[in-house]
Amino acid sequence: MIDIPFFTHVITGLSMQSAFGHDIVQMIIHAGLMVKFVLFVLFVFSVISWTIIFFKWRLVRKAKRQNAKFMEIYWGSRGLKRIYMESKSLESSPVANVFRSGYGEFSRMRRIQGSSESPDTGDLSWGDGLTQSKNTIMDNLERTLKKSSMDQGNRLESALTFLATTGNTAPFIGLFGTVWGIMESFRGIGLKGSANLAVVAPGISEALIATAAGLAAAIPAVVAFNYFSNKIWELKGDMDIFASDFTSMVERQFFKEHIITNASN
Repeated sequence: MIDIPFFTHVITGLSMQSAFGHDIVQMIIHAGLMVKFVLFVLFVFSVISWTIIFFKWRLVRKAKRQNAKFMEIYWGSRGLKRIYMESKSLESSPVANVFRSGYGEFSRMRRIQGSSESPDTGDLSWGDGLTQSKNTIMDNLERTLKKSSMDQGNRLESALTFLATTGNTAPFIGLFGTVWGIMESFRGIGLKGSANLAVVAPGISEALIATAAGLAAAIPAVVAFNYFSNKIWELKGDMDIFASDFTSMVERQFFKEHIITNASN
């Protein structure tokens, strides 16, 4: 049996929503020139913010996935050169990019020292021509890793400032449009010489759309900024931990091969 009151309630609700949406469109159409300009600015802010959110979400997601894949390669392989070759396909991994920078500096130091490369594992070996002190060598490597980590962090954080700017300024831009619209409404009231509700309400409701638009642009931007800041902070932590582990590994290899070289002599 059909529940007539239920369907009547649903149809009434849909009609009210349709009328409400139509009313918003009409209010925007009849809004003043300044309010329309403010709404256009907020629309541009919102479109750019959502574009940044979409691409940043893909970037962070891909970075975390490729970081995990690189760490599997790093801990599962015994040769640095093999890790370097396999990590070339992980261009979106910040940790892999830090490793490649460190490996490049390691190779440069090997060439300076006139060392050779181990044919078994592809790792780097230190020969007899050690001309730099251990501290100088490790300082160069640490600086390279730190610079690479900063570059990767800047790449991940790019465009986040726009989200922060949108979250901070959009409500004020919307409020400016509202204040301007209310000023125009009271000016119209003064010209007409009438202050009843039927005259005041349409102008004020049109002006309040700007505030609503400002909040609609700001809220997603603030939420996204906080979310991505937290995820990027985690990725930076992964880079810092890896840089420390890689530096310790190089230092251990340095001492081990230097001791072997001295023992053979």
